Amino acid sequence: MEGAAAQFAVPILTIVAAAAVTFYAVSFMELREKSFEELDEKYSEFDDAGGRQRRARRRAERKGKKK
Repeated sequence: MEGAAAQFAVPILTIVAAAAVTFYAVSFMELREKSFEELDEKYSEFDDAGGRQRRARRRAERKGKKK
């Protein structure tokens, strides 16, 4: 009976572990992307583009990533 339980538990635990790793990888990737956006905003203050243009460019980049 223990063998049968192990046959069910091991694949389920493997799937749960893979899901956790994927979740953390995506979370860290989004944090890194956000920090790069903040750095870009910080150092792009000297750009000729106004705030509206920067926001429009950022929205277009986000829409492009979602597709």
